[in-house]
Amino acid sequence: MAVRTADSTATEALLDRAVGGGARQTTGLQARPGLRVAIVACMDARLMVEDLLGLQAGEAHVIRNAGGLVTDDVIRSLAISQRRLGTREIVVVRHTNCGMLGFDDAGFLAEVAADGRRPDWEPGGFHDLEQGVRVAVRDLGANPFLAHTDRIRGFVYDVATGALDEVRAGR
Repeated sequence: MAVRTADSTATEALLDRAVGGGARQTTGLQARPGLRVAIVACMDARLMVEDLLGLQAGEAHVIRNAGGLVTDDVIRSLAISQRRLGTREIVVVRHTNCGMLGFDDAGFLAEVAADGRRPDWEPGGFHDLEQGVRVAVRDLGANPFLAHTDRIRGFVYDVATGALDEVRAGR
């Protein structure tokens, strides 16, 4: 393993780990996830989805973005996951202390568009964590591009306690 210097990049450190045996072995695994589940989760570095859910390589598709939002790209990935790779369930995982909770969409868009180009996407900040999970589950369940919408559940992970609580429909 190479010694990391002040000029080294994080990518170089990751490559050193992979070469040193840090990468999971995937030889012989199929592209179809063994548990037939896809997980939509936030990209927050504190949220280790595989560890949180006890996943092994090859068991699930994990789709991550800022806030664990149901975006067009998430729908695209889920449609492919279901229709071509056999998943039948969807799990949504968001978490406490999320950077998208209370996020200032307008301010962020103004910052990004300062050079005169406005993106064609919205940041997607939200103000109620549990309600956001309910909306995500509802939106996934009503999406015409998804083939399997009868097994969709949503959860909130508490980053302080490690608790994973299901968010039930309602309110």
